[in-house]
This record gives sequence, C-alpha cells and structure tokens, in this order.
Amino acid sequence: MKLYNPGGERGSAMSYAALLEKIEIMRSTLRWASRIERPEVEKLLRQANTLRDEVMGLSHKERFVQALGAETAGDRRAETPAELPPVERAAGERRQALLARSFVFEGTFGDNPKLLDALEIAEKAAPTDLPVLVDGESGTGKELMAKVIHANGARADKPYISVNCGAIPDSLLESELFGHKKGAFTGAANDRKGKFESAHKGTIFLDEIGELPLPGQVKLLRVLQSHEIQRVGSDETISVDARIVAATNKNLRRLIEQGTFREDLFYRLSVIHVTLPPLRDRKDEIPLLVAYYGDESAEALKRRPVTLTPRLRAFLMAYSYPGNIRELRNIMYRLSCLAGETADLSHLPEDIRQEVGAGAIAAPKAPAPAAEITLAEAKRLASDEAERSCLERGLQEVGGTVAELARRWDMNRSHLQILLKKHGLHSKDFRKH
Repeated sequence: MKLYNPGGERGSAMSYAALLEKIEIMRSTLRWASRIERPEVEKLLRQANTLRDEVMGLSHKERFVQALGAETAGDRRAETPAELPPVERAAGERRQALLARSFVFEGTFGDNPKLLDALEIAEKAAPTDLPVLVDGESGTGKELMAKVIHANGARADKPYISVNCGAIPDSLLESELFGHKKGAFTGAANDRKGKFESAHKGTIFLDEIGELPLPGQVKLLRVLQSHEIQRVGSDETISVDARIVAATNKNLRRLIEQGTFREDLFYRLSVIHVTLPPLRDRKDEIPLLVAYYGDESAEALKRRPVTLTPRLRAFLMAYSYPGNIRELRNIMYRLSCLAGETADLSHLPEDIRQEVGAGAIAAPKAPAPAAEITLAEAKRLASDEAERSCLERGLQEVGGTVAELARRWDMNRSHLQILLKKHGLHSKDFRKH
C-alpha cells in the first residue's frame, strides 16, 4: 500500500488540516484491519506517524515570511517573529510548540490565548484518566475537544462513544447508558449493551450533560464512584473502565442553585475544567476556518473550491457568528453548493443577508477610523495587504502557474492555494493569453 507520493499531484481542494484528518482516519482504520498481518500494520502506522510529524513540523507563516522577504528585499522588509508584540509572539510560539509536540488536532486553530489555554489543558489531561468537563457556547467545538483528548491519550486506539444526553427520552435513559436484559421491559427482545459497556477501556463523551434528568444524574454519579453498572432487569454487576468527558453549553453552577443539577456530580465531572471561547473572540481563526471548510466542502461535493468575492470575504471576517464554528461550517457548505465558481453576498442565507443590508459590514476598502481599531488589528490589516500584493506580483511573474510559484518560494502548493483563496485570487486571471 502506497501511503504518500511526494512527487504526485495533489488536489487543490486538500488543505493541510484535511490531510492530517485523513491520516488520522487511516491510522484508526489500520489499527482494526483484519486482513493485513500485524507486522505490516505496524509498519504502515510508523509511516503514517512519520508523515504526520513532517506535516505538523511545517510552519505556514515562516514559509510565507521567507518568500515575502525574498521578493521584497529592496522594497519592504518582512516583520520577523521577534518584532511582533510580546503577546502575539507568545501566542504564536505556544501554537507552534503544540504542533511540534505532535499534538493531534483534526482541524485548524489560531493563536487566541484562551483557546490555547484550553488546548494546553487538554494536552496535559489527555494521558490521564481524569474526568473532563468542557463548556462553551453551542457550536464552539466541544465534541471536537473531546476527540482531541481521546486522540492524544493512551486510549486513542480504544472505542470513542458519543452520547447526547438531551436526545434520550427519560424512560430509555438507563437502558441506553447501561444496557438491558432480554424481557426487562416491553420491546426488550434481546440482551443489549449500553454505552458505558461499549466504551469499556475507551472514552465516553456525554454531550449536553446539563440536560440529564436528576434520576439519571444519580445513576451516573454511582458509576463514577464505583466504576460498575447494572443492566436494566439484571442483578449482575459489570465493571466498566471508561474515561468520561462531558460537555455543556449551560452554566452548571446556576443549575445547581436552581436545584436541577447535582453539586456532587458537578465536582465529580469537573476535575479538569475546559472552557472554549466563542468564535467572535477568535477572529484570527476565521480565515483559517473559511479556507479549511472551503476545502472540506469542495471535497465532499466533488468540485473545485469556491472563490469568495472581496465583499463576501469582508463580511465573513466581520460577522459575529452567533452559531460559532458550526454556523461558519454550514455557511461554507452552502456557498460551495449554491455558488458555482464564485460566491457573493447573494448566496448567503436570507436572515444573514438582512444583516448585510442593515450595515453589518463596511465596504471592503473603507478602513475603520484609527480610534476604533487596535494596534494589533491595524498591523494585521497591513500584513494582509502586503500578503495579497506579494501573491499578485508572484502570480504575474509566473503567468498564473501555481506550481511554479510554489517551487520558487519553496512553499507547499496546498498552503499557497489556501493563501490564494484567502484573498479571493484566481490563478487563471494571471495567465498570459
């Protein structure tokens, strides 16, 4: 089986983050392969690990700064990491340090200090068996964080079982979590394992834990204390060893005050407490996510990545995303489905277009007054302008040939495609006719 062909052609719809995700899927599949001899499986896993480490070791920013510095040596000197403000430099260094430690993350993330705090806590908690409570607004990536904890721990090759506590009827809750014996109730035609048994030696993710009714909370507390369960209709005690990660978008302390959530269960679950900031506080992540989900949706729909007009890109960067990352993902899938080659504001959902009409964004070329933006934002805008100018000049020099530009800049072609999509640039517009 050939895992990777360095000289082969790579599709433009494949981002580095998507490549990492495919590698992780392959690794999980190979672990459970039944028709390949184990020595060969181990060999393939080592190859996959090596490739993953190489991918994670590459820095998009460092490669671009090198290319920009080479192209503008006599014009403008690129800002080096040492010249960045201390807070920005520290965040960037923390992000790179996570990647350098082969931190498994199926997606992409930016330099937001609060998010980096959460990821570093998850990294330290992952190798342990301590319960973790993840909270944050709906759509901020709580289940992804649970998968990160599972993938970076010693149970990564064991089952990962997800349970939505708010979607299970009260009458079926005990059976769903702990299983049942044949004949335990009407419709119980066979013995059935519950979610905890299925997650034995692995991880069980309890989503929307705040929706769990009080009787279910009592039973869950007993499992946490004794590590034992009983199937419905059975007196037999079954030992279970499942690492618990719970998530909620509610304030559990407030629910405790209201008497709808047990305080002792809260403290059992929140030995490690992780809070995910909303996307509106992670603006640096928006262009990364737009590129990532643009690639993902294009691959899912079997088409080329959609190009965003400048005014649509400006809107996506300024929009508040009340639905957080989930809303951004849905928008990118909608644009990829409806827009054809180029997406504009008219392809947005009707309710979001109303915000555009109400002045939710300014014109792309109308900068905000200096008093209304921070120094970091001003530097980011200037950096984006220099980045776009450099890309345009490079494309003109190579006649729109992306592969040649990537070779000249010693830059991965996938990274270059992401930068082009970020600025709404089309290589065909620079081809000489």
